[in-house]
Amino acid sequence: MFDKLLQAQQKADEIKKRLDTISVYGEVEGGKIKVIATANKEVKDINIDPEYFQAADQEELLELIVAATNKALKQADEISQNEMQAATKDMLGGLGGMFGQ
Repeated sequence: MFDKLLQAQQKADEIKKRLDTISVYGEVEGGKIKVIATANKEVKDINIDPEYFQAADQEELLELIVAATNKALKQADEISQNEMQAATKDMLGGLGGMFGQ
């Protein structure tokens, strides 16, 4: 039983490391504002087209940055959930033998 728990922890660590290497993007205004994050929901960069930046007012710009960030984080959530579901399925398949199945 302890071995299975240790394997589960190792698998979770592997998934976290893999999610750190996956980039997700959130774009608004046709790519004029772009947020880049990892699938672990760590924002890495925010790019704003310089011309758009000069023309936009502050309130609009902040709203659009929030929208782009939310898009990136939603994509990160989806990837993370898929990774965890796959890992859970693998682990539950391995635990089946523990219950005489």
